[in-house]
Amino acid sequence: MTVDTPGASTGSSTGPAVLWQPTQQSREATRLAGFARDAAARRGLDLDPTDYDAIWRWSVEHPDQFWADVAAWSGVLPGVPDDRVLTDRRMPGAVWFPDATVNYAEQALRQATDEHPALIAVAEDAEPVEVSWAVLRGQVGAFAATLRRLGVRRGDRVAGYLPNVPEAVVAFLGAASIGAVWSSCAPDFGTRAVLDRFAQIEPTVLVAVDGYRFNGRAHDRRDVVAELRAALPTVTTTVAVPRLFPDERPDGALAWADAVADRQDPEFEPLPFDAPLWIVYSSGTTGLPKGIVHGHGGVVLEQHKQLGLHGDVGPGDRFYWYASTAWIMWNIATSALLRGATVVVHDGAPAYPTVDAQFALAARTGLTYLGTSAGYLIACEKAGVRPGETHDLSALRTIGSTGSPLPESTFHWVYDAVGGDVFLGSVSGGTDVATGFIGSTLLLPVTAGELQRPMLGVAAAAWDEDGRPVVGELGELVVTEPMPSMPLYFWNDTPPGPDGSRYREAYFEPWPGVWRHGDWMEVTERGTCLITGRSDSTLNRGGVRMGTADIYAAVEAFPEIADCVVLGVEQRDGGYWMPLFVQLAPGAELTDDLADRIRAAIRSSASPRHVPDEILVAPGVPHTRTGKRLEVPLKRLFQGVPPEKAVNPGAVDDASLVEHYVALARERGAR
Repeated sequence: MTVDTPGASTGSSTGPAVLWQPTQQSREATRLAGFARDAAARRGLDLDPTDYDAIWRWSVEHPDQFWADVAAWSGVLPGVPDDRVLTDRRMPGAVWFPDATVNYAEQALRQATDEHPALIAVAEDAEPVEVSWAVLRGQVGAFAATLRRLGVRRGDRVAGYLPNVPEAVVAFLGAASIGAVWSSCAPDFGTRAVLDRFAQIEPTVLVAVDGYRFNGRAHDRRDVVAELRAALPTVTTTVAVPRLFPDERPDGALAWADAVADRQDPEFEPLPFDAPLWIVYSSGTTGLPKGIVHGHGGVVLEQHKQLGLHGDVGPGDRFYWYASTAWIMWNIATSALLRGATVVVHDGAPAYPTVDAQFALAARTGLTYLGTSAGYLIACEKAGVRPGETHDLSALRTIGSTGSPLPESTFHWVYDAVGGDVFLGSVSGGTDVATGFIGSTLLLPVTAGELQRPMLGVAAAAWDEDGRPVVGELGELVVTEPMPSMPLYFWNDTPPGPDGSRYREAYFEPWPGVWRHGDWMEVTERGTCLITGRSDSTLNRGGVRMGTADIYAAVEAFPEIADCVVLGVEQRDGGYWMPLFVQLAPGAELTDDLADRIRAAIRSSASPRHVPDEILVAPGVPHTRTGKRLEVPLKRLFQGVPPEKAVNPGAVDDASLVEHYVALARERGAR
């Protein structure tokens, strides 16, 4: 879609710079406008199909109408009457489409056509390989038949220890087609981290790779696979996927080639709308990761909405999101198959062999939609690369960003260094709901440093501590109406076992019946949104609250700083200690001058009340395996919580880094 764009502006006293602006013609050409136009005509609504705010209000005030229309527009469940869409609106426990049957795999392969490939596989050590829809469908059918032959039944778990490769997509769809429940971990997870997840769900089949490549190095995982097989007694069959050792496979394992040899059309099990589809996991920073269960129908409709109506994705698009199989973005990227798009799967490091690797991939594969992390875009900005000048990005229409807040300067970098007509959509959501809460739309302008709006069907607001909506100040991100992709339950947290208390405690306290996500959000007077960090790691000094993202935006602008983490530690004596830990770039030193410049930057661009008490050099900053800084567990260490209770090492990307903070907390007597 072609749009007229004004280019970067300098901003004004009325708000930040507008970097991209749709035209009336481009608005009218979007899938969302077409959807709204049809809904208005069918229902006799006074609804401007290019007025996003009006469409959003309808979607949250009349969720039965909106989701019935999404179900019909997508072709998934046409003709469902409004009174059979949302028959119980309680949270948790909402009941969606109680009379319907849906199978995710059937929907993902429904739009199969060989006019475009289904998958394009990209790896560090190989040229891109296209997988046709016919081949994908045949392999899914073969793997599903293999699972049935192995005795796998509806509700059994199939676990994948796999990188982002076509085999992962085939295994997932094959499991889903017969009603088995999928769960996956990336092969960079060690044995304990995998067992913390898979031991809970007791899989019947393990699909495992022998190794992977990352940053130009081969990583042998044969020992880990052997340990997993020994420690998972419910696994009756291991399916061995070769990556580094094609001539070997574990004793007694079934070769992947044999598991997909008998290519055939899949037989899809008709499943209730709320049948479990997959189990994904919370970060597990303070205990065992929680197994979050999503359903077939909720995910299918949500992804048609998110990718189709918000992302404008459809047949002919080439869709990519850099993700590992342990991050919900892998599940979401795979869901672009629901829209008939070609999914580009990437087995490798995000910035190998050079920092602009993802833009090089976009040029090589003709991406129309490049999804990535805020951290990756920030790294490109810091490196001074200009992908729009060095790569052919003529096909690229949209860049998606998630994982953490995207700084205002990086918005400007995208429009300066990538292209003035690309649409930059920053999204904030969660593994919890397999989608975004706050996101992007082609009907509205893109403003630097801001997210455009709450997404359709998401009754999101910022609430103060008394449960009142606030505008122009930080509040808790809450959702006041159910969404179809909210978790069905946590694994092992539902009758006839436990009573669902962990689920309620995670999201529905302190306000029963209202989803509290744990993020700080500000809704501006203009309706845009800012996500500033986790509410439980918020910096609250002298009653003035600030998210950590504001501090990071100021500090990360310094080339001498490779990474950083800031903590707000409430002390037992009522005091408040706010240290900033910095990982220095190679060759840099924390001089008095640098420390003064960092403090000045925080004072001027963030808040004079939130200048750190100390700036301390650390060997590195630990993150969760989905890339989030380990703010809350580190904070708990300095509050005197024992390390074994404060941090689960299996949830950390580099557990050795935690020892530095443990030692320092002990040295300082844990505040």
